[in-house]
Amino acid sequence: MENKDSQHKRENEELDTAAEQENQQYVYEDDNKDDQAVDALQDGKDEEVAEEEREQAPTSETPAQAAGGRSGSGGKAWIAVSAILAIVLIIVLIKPPFGAGDKAVATVNGVKITKDKLYDSLVDQGGKSTLDNMITQELIDQAAEDAKVTVTEADVDKEIENLKKSFGSEDEFNQTLAQYGMTVDSLRQDAEVQVKIRKILEPKVTVTDDDIKKYYDENKASMSTPEQIRASHILVATKEEAEDILKQLKAGADFATLAKEKSTDTGTKDNGGDLNFFAKGSMEPAFEDAAFALKKGELSGVVQTSYGYHIIKKTDEKAAVTPTLEEKKEDIKYQLVTQKVSELSSSWMADLKAKAKITNTLDPAAAEESPAASAEASPEASAAAGNASTNAAK
Repeated sequence: MENKDSQHKRENEELDTAAEQENQQYVYEDDNKDDQAVDALQDGKDEEVAEEEREQAPTSETPAQAAGGRSGSGGKAWIAVSAILAIVLIIVLIKPPFGAGDKAVATVNGVKITKDKLYDSLVDQGGKSTLDNMITQELIDQAAEDAKVTVTEADVDKEIENLKKSFGSEDEFNQTLAQYGMTVDSLRQDAEVQVKIRKILEPKVTVTDDDIKKYYDENKASMSTPEQIRASHILVATKEEAEDILKQLKAGADFATLAKEKSTDTGTKDNGGDLNFFAKGSMEPAFEDAAFALKKGELSGVVQTSYGYHIIKKTDEKAAVTPTLEEKKEDIKYQLVTQKVSELSSSWMADLKAKAKITNTLDPAAAEESPAASAEASPEASAAAGNASTNAAK
């Protein structure tokens, strides 16, 4: 049985495709715009990213099955898009400001690959979408300045905390960042854009008490926390070994010590076999039925699953909890505001571009259509706008 953090990582990786398509709380764009933004950013790298994720995904399974595994899918989609953007933006860091472009960055059998050649190749691969996104970022910054919107560290902290809530745990959130080669600091830059868009558009959004109550009534079940128990286990390969361990435990042996010595579950043995809290539907039926039937502090008999033979000890329990409307009111309001800002953001971004005067030397087609540089947004720029909204999201 691998640890639960590894399990969550595997479950999230399996949900990547679905996450990209969902209309999530943290995506300020409709599904089609979101897909276009990802396509524009990836710039032919989709297969590489997908293959890398497949190679990294753990192949082993555990008795614990998906328990709320979809909770982090929207946040994961945003982090994935942000990571791809970070890869593309490295282009602008490579070109030296003054000369030295003929300096070799690599040699092959004595033949130089120069910094200029590398830079030109990167521009061909992703320069256009990078520049489109930089233009979009500048438009957002100018709009924020016109609206006298400022973003504080506290604003960004709050945005990151709300993103974390879309994951099952902080460990899961940190694992997802690590998976995409990101840190909280790099994610904060996207959160700052998110806050700017929210503050600009939020005055145009109205959420009433009736809206909040309606959402609460329709989603009360999903907000509730089911009954949970905490248990530890010792997993071995044979029934005879399990029976011997059970005999030692009944004679007074320490459970955690035996787990460290005997358990074959490398994910939990070093923690004395601790599985943390879990709800019904998280484990194999035989394991779960035995664990939930125990009283606190009680040992099970030998329990067989597809992983081997277990001795289970129930260590704690939590009753089911249904939050009140008053307890969830602020969270619901925040979510509804986010959804409404999402609905406004697409047309707002398109209007910003339509009114702006933009020149883009990497987009000749747009220049031909708009010789006066009044910059009607190109399809690529629109996709970039979707990306900026996506990065602003969550």
